[in-house]
Amino acid sequence: MRLARARTPDGIVTGTYDDGVLETETEAYDLDGDEAALLAPAAPSTLYCVGRNYAATLDQMEYERPTEPDFFIKPPVSVLGPERPIPYPRFSEEVTYAGELAAVIDERCSDVAAADADDVVRGYTIMNDVDALDQPGRTARKAFDGSAPLGPWIETDVDPGGIEMHTEVNGEERQRSDTDHMLFSPRTVIAFLSERFTLRPGDVVAFGSPANPGLIEPGDEIEITYEGVGTLRNTVGESDDARR
Repeated sequence: MRLARARTPDGIVTGTYDDGVLETETEAYDLDGDEAALLAPAAPSTLYCVGRNYAATLDQMEYERPTEPDFFIKPPVSVLGPERPIPYPRFSEEVTYAGELAAVIDERCSDVAAADADDVVRGYTIMNDVDALDQPGRTARKAFDGSAPLGPWIETDVDPGGIEMHTEVNGEERQRSDTDHMLFSPRTVIAFLSERFTLRPGDVVAFGSPANPGLIEPGDEIEITYEGVGTLRNTVGESDDARR
């Protein structure tokens, strides 16, 4: 089942999504029309993002192999919906994409065992970890407005293991991998983070990018596909004037 959020004439609604239609308990909205549009499928209090989680990425970037999940945090203002223009930050001249699988937490929880992680996950979606690579430190690089395009929906019926993915920029394939190549599995990451933080409903946990994250420019179209989950599509805007 696909869970989605949309902006409609009746306000922001949440429901199940299928073939361009979002259904709530009382209404059905045609998202192929002009009056409604998908939003990011969750409104997290925090996005917990794991880096250096694919061996090929470590080799490419000459990173050391971590002994435990290496994470950073993005704030809610970083969330951007599908099909929305990614704001190209005025303060950077070296902005990159990175296609990542992400879990959406379903209940307030802490100290979750890896074997029980599925019980606290609403489902899986896709995040683009946009990075202003020329800025000093991870927060300055990764935590700005619009740096976490998210969507297009939450797929509830998916196992995070063995998912094939690919990223295309302007129709050219830039990334291809499989979630079995992660160093730390999604369940392991969720358990690790829950030892340190109380996870809240709607919070997002992203599991890192395969090799070949690369530069993007204004006007580029980025499509990130995780098989069985969906395709997150965004263009790159001209400046940080674009907002969710």
